[in-house]
Amino acid sequence: MNKKKAKLQYKHNSFDVIEEGNFVVCAISGKEIPLENLNYWNVELQEAYFSPLEVKESYKKIKDKD
Repeated sequence: MNKKKAKLQYKHNSFDVIEEGNFVVCAISGKEIPLENLNYWNVELQEAYFSPLEVKESYKKIKDKD
């Protein structure tokens, strides 16, 4: 199976597929996230996260900037 990175537009409770693919990349860890396992993202930043740990790290970075 060929893997291809997808391009998505993240919405509040869903996402739209802009370019077909099998996975996206976590904005924090760089881990590949299969689309069927994608549960965490930030609508404002348009970023995907592998797990709640990466979500926490992202919000910590945002808070530290303020």
